[in-house]
Amino acid sequence: MTKNTKTDNDWKNLLDAESYRVTRQSGTERPFTGKYWNFSKEGVYKCICCGESLFESETKFDAGCGWPSFFIPFNESCINEFEDNSLGMRRVEVKCSNCDAHLGHVFNDGPQPTGLRYCINSASLDFEDNQ
Repeated sequence: MTKNTKTDNDWKNLLDAESYRVTRQSGTERPFTGKYWNFSKEGVYKCICCGESLFESETKFDAGCGWPSFFIPFNESCINEFEDNSLGMRRVEVKCSNCDAHLGHVFNDGPQPTGLRYCINSASLDFEDNQ
C-alpha cells in the first residue's frame, strides 16, 4: 500500500474545519456532539481523510463516553498506535496507518473478546452503508 501524503493546504481544502482540527492537529471533539456517537446503521466506518476502512458497525458499542467506541479495528494493519503523554496522563493514540490522521485513543476498559475500547472522534470518520 502506498502511503497517502498531502500538504497541509491539501488537507485544509479537503476537510471541513472540525475534521481538519481533529485529524491533522490531534484535536478532540466535544463528547455527545459527533454525528456517529449515537448512530446505529450497518456498514463500515472509514477514515475521512483517505477512505481507509477502520471499523465495522458490528464492533461498535455504547461505552457511554460520548464518542463512537469499537472493540476491534477493521484489520491489523489499518491503524497505528502511539504512546501519548499529553494532558498529564498516559494514553495510547490511534492514527490511520494510511494517512496518519488522528482518530482518537484506545483504552483497556472495553468489552470482550478484546477488552479494548477504541474511542474515536466522529470528525475523523466517514461511513459507508451496507446496502
